[in-house]
Amino acid sequence: MGAPQAGDPRSPFALLSGRTPEELFGQLPTPCYILDEAALCRNGEILAGVAKRTGCNILLAQKAFSNFNLYPVLAPYLAGTEASGLYEARLGAEEMPGKEVHVFCAAYRQEDFPELLRYADHIVFNSPRQLEKLGLAAKAAGKSVGLRINPECSTQEGHGIYDPCAPGSRLGTTRAQWDAAMTPSLIGLLDGLHFHTLCEQDADALERTLEAVEAGFGDVLGAMKWLNFGGGHHITRPGYDIPLLERCIRRTQECWGVRVYLEPGEACALNAGYLAARVLDVLQNGETCLAILDASAACHMPDVLEMPYCPPLYGGGEPGEAPFTYRLGGPTCLAGDVIGDYSFDGPLREGELLLFGDMAIYTTCKNNTFNGMPLPAIYVRRENGAIACLRSFGYEDFKGRLGR
Repeated sequence: MGAPQAGDPRSPFALLSGRTPEELFGQLPTPCYILDEAALCRNGEILAGVAKRTGCNILLAQKAFSNFNLYPVLAPYLAGTEASGLYEARLGAEEMPGKEVHVFCAAYRQEDFPELLRYADHIVFNSPRQLEKLGLAAKAAGKSVGLRINPECSTQEGHGIYDPCAPGSRLGTTRAQWDAAMTPSLIGLLDGLHFHTLCEQDADALERTLEAVEAGFGDVLGAMKWLNFGGGHHITRPGYDIPLLERCIRRTQECWGVRVYLEPGEACALNAGYLAARVLDVLQNGETCLAILDASAACHMPDVLEMPYCPPLYGGGEPGEAPFTYRLGGPTCLAGDVIGDYSFDGPLREGELLLFGDMAIYTTCKNNTFNGMPLPAIYVRRENGAIACLRSFGYEDFKGRLGR
């Protein structure tokens, strides 16, 4: 976790540039998200550079970042969007017009499929049965059809919930499943193959995965028009091995004559947002100093509990690194609503503004109103420094989800 500060333009707190959170965001109501337009542009430039040098197509995975008001910022750098279902497909088609819309879903609802065909360009199926059931309709509608494969190559450590190659996975078709069910007529429906096995990983994990893809499916790749590498590529993280990524892309293109797609979500909006919160109470339980914030891990940053991980906090270090260590938690009744343990140079006080970094991803698109917690307002900081409110929320947003 360290004690991240401003400095590197791709650090979580580059926007502060010597100013305190209070100076920059003290006038905003908390909790609130602040999206950073300049950081989105920096990420976009890196991704566009990879695409230009290799000829690959890079898509925004909307499951990580769905703030469509900022799609015009990212659109110049990307080939389109990736969706996990009908609503995301429609959002991508409406808010990034003229760009490609790719969809993958573990299983499609047949009653939704005609509407989905209105928005999607590429439709990826999860199983031979789904391909058999709906592939002809997709083809008849002029769509590019794909099948997700499972290369059975786990490269993740410690995040089993995000490992699609774990034993018994429901995601993707293994070679054994392919051999058992893929008839020549079904193979004839396919334009491409898709795999998604990574999570916040470097290009060495992709290189190992491609070796497994070649070993398991190399005999069929020559008949395909495209290969989608999925997401989880941490391309815009400082230190990511972009030259190795580009070698992987070029080798794939040269070996099999396919167009390569990548669909990162996190890399598009990495370190491009903040969650501002204030301290509501400070207390002590035995040896543990506690601070209760108006922001909740369970409601406002759920990946903190699901991953789990400690988000970067401006001025916050590892426990014991600085003189004052606190366990930061949210205001809900969930005992485990804990953001993490951090140390500070001075004691925390009621009303103090804390700023969490890397809060553009898996937050605004994933938050909830458990306990009747208000949803944080969403702000954007434009490249010229102006701050604007994109959306605020109130009681009716909580109540309206539950009935009329």
